[in-house]
Parts: sequence; C-alpha cells; structure tokens
Amino acid sequence: MENNRKASPWAWVPTLYFAEGLPYVAVMILSLVMYKRMGISNTDVALYTSWLNLPWVIKPLWSPFVDLLKTKREWIVGMQLLLGTGLAGVAFTLPTDHFFQITLAVFWLVAFSSATHDIAADGFYMLGLTPHQQALFVGIRSTFYRFATIAGQGLLIMLAGLLEESTGRISYAWSITFFILAGVILALWLYHSFVLPRPDSDRPGTAPAGATHILHGFAETIVSFFRKKQAPAAILFMLLYRLPEAQLAKMGIPFLLDPAEEGGLGMTTAQIGFSQGTLGIIGLTLGGILGGIAVARHGLRRWLWPMVWAISLPDIVYVYMSYALPSNLWIINSCIFIEQFGYGFGFTAYMLYLIYFSRDGGHQTSHYAICTAFMALGMMLPGMIAGWMQEVLGYRLFFIWIMVCTLATFGVTALLKIDPEFGKK
Repeated sequence: MENNRKASPWAWVPTLYFAEGLPYVAVMILSLVMYKRMGISNTDVALYTSWLNLPWVIKPLWSPFVDLLKTKREWIVGMQLLLGTGLAGVAFTLPTDHFFQITLAVFWLVAFSSATHDIAADGFYMLGLTPHQQALFVGIRSTFYRFATIAGQGLLIMLAGLLEESTGRISYAWSITFFILAGVILALWLYHSFVLPRPDSDRPGTAPAGATHILHGFAETIVSFFRKKQAPAAILFMLLYRLPEAQLAKMGIPFLLDPAEEGGLGMTTAQIGFSQGTLGIIGLTLGGILGGIAVARHGLRRWLWPMVWAISLPDIVYVYMSYALPSNLWIINSCIFIEQFGYGFGFTAYMLYLIYFSRDGGHQTSHYAICTAFMALGMMLPGMIAGWMQEVLGYRLFFIWIMVCTLATFGVTALLKIDPEFGKK
C-alpha cells in the first residue's frame, strides 16, 4: 500500500469530515425527529436523545487508549464499518413493536462509535498532513462537516417527509431513510479503506509501560486543568452560556411538528427538513463566518457582549410564533433563519473562549478536549429536562422560560476576564 502513503489531502480530508458529521447528525437530530413522528412524548424524546450526548461528554476518558491501541487509520476504518452496520440496524428494527427500546440501544452504540471516530479522525488529520496543509485544510474540513449537517438534517429529513406522504407509513419511511444513510456510511468506509494514506507516524503506542505513562499523564492533565486561572468562572461559562439553546434545541422541532391544537405549528417532516435543516444551517454558518471576521478585526473582548445579545435576543422569535401560530412558511422560515443566524454569530464567542482558556500553560490540546466535554455536558443536562418542562408549562410559557434563561448567559459572561488583544489579526 505504499502507493497511497502520500495521497493528496483532497482525496480524503473532505470525505473524512463528511463521514464524521453524518453519524452525529443521525444521533442528535434524525433520532429526535423520527421519535417525535412515531408518537414518542416530548418528555421521553428530550430525555433519551439528550442521554445520547454522553459519549461526547466522556470521550476524553478513553481518547488516550485510541492512541495506545491500533493506528488512527485502523480506528477510522473500523468505526466507519461499525457506524454503517449500526445505522442499518436502526433501519431493520424500526418496524418492530419494541422499536423505541431497541433503536435507542443501537443509537448508543452509534454514538460511542461516532465519538471514537471523532478522536481518531482529528488525530489522523494532524498525522497525515504537514503543518502548512493543516492550516490550509482547516476551512475545508469545517465546510464538509457542515455539508454533512445539511445532508443529514436537511436532505434526509426532507426525504423521510416525502416518503411519509407517499407511503402513508411513518416507520417504513424512516426505515428507508436510515438504510440510505447506512449505505452512504458504508460506501465511505469502503472508499477510505483504500484511499486513506498510511503515514509513518501513525503508529500505536506501546504497552504496558505506555498505558501506565498515559494514565499518569491523563491524571496530571485533569489536575492542571482545574488549577488554571479563572477555572471556576470558565467552567460555569462552558456549562451555562448555552442554557437557553440547550433546551430550545430539543423542543424547537417538536414545536414545529405538533398541531395547532397542541400549541405547535403543524409543519410536515419535509418542511422541517427545509426550514431547520437547510435554511437554519445556512443562517448558522453565515453567522459563524461573520462572527469570525468581526473577532479577527477587533478581538474577542470587543465583540463579546454583542455576541451575547446575538445568541440570546433572537430566541424571542419562538415566543412570537407560539402566540401567533403563523401558517405562512415565509414568516416561519424567516424566524428560524434569524434565530440560527444569531446563534451562529454568538456561538463564535463561546468557541473562541474555549481556545483562549486552553492556550495558557501546558497540555493545550488535552485541555481543549476537556473544554469540549464541558460543552457537551452543558447541552446534555438542560436538554434532558426540556421535554418535561414543556409538557408542564406548554409551549408559550416554555419559550418565555427560555428567555428567562438568557439571564444565565449574561451572568456567566460577566465573570470572564479576556485579554483585549486575543483574536485580533
């Protein structure tokens, strides 16, 4: 296999990050829409799909062993095969009587496989590319990850909606959708089996001394993280900055799907795929791009508070929609676009602060991984109770509660101290 040792990054970086994005969307978004369409209550949908965040919360715990056992290439190829098989398993079991319990168990397998794939893919990216290529392709990998989000959250949900309408059988429609997704992942597995390069630096660690050394280093990394300056304020920021969005992300789609008599907008599955999965993702992407440009010109500290307002104030569109119950798709799509654009712009501050907090002292990469674990935990815990709260309060009061939660976003931001030069070009 010497011939692909130095394969062009264009041959594998875009497809690798497309393959990284698809399973995450399947676990986090497709499962939520599918369970809602198949009659699962908001309480159960939010609780159990939020639990699926756990592998991304705890993935720093087993990331050292991905380094220790096998090569990154072997992990990537193996996880893609497991992901394709798991998603096919979801498709097979959807028409059964106990589909909820069985598919949840399979989604757990897919979630752990996807988190492991993320660890291996990000490590392989650094091994398979020179530092110059890493800088050159960082935008490419982000773009193709976003394409995967649009493909999964937009096109696949629209496909499921069209199949629902044409077949009249919701479980059958979603079964076909997951078969197609599994086929795409397995095709990527087959492609990467041949195309991924084999860099000389991609080698497993040594054991058992290597394992002891890794565990000792991991413990040292954890301790040093909590000893960093402003660690309590930073952790509160990581957990609570997105408190409103963590709940809105779980109940936004059920609100759009539920009929008017239940307080929702009564949209079809296909309409959700276009509004949330296409227009929403475009708004999110544009907001993120503009946020990056703004910080590059004036620094994070200059744009911090405008970004806090941007991520918080647009949530009010859901209060408006819950009271007005608009049927005009232009109005609904505009509201979703505005909220997602604001979220994308405001989320820039969050991601850059994680980098800012991680950069001081040693263990920068490991500390950033711990930050992303807190980021996932900040989405998981509020999301777990969002469905129960919505069913107790109703959609109108729930979305007012979301606006109240924005006070937490402002509060934790006020605790931060940021170098005014950070982020400037």
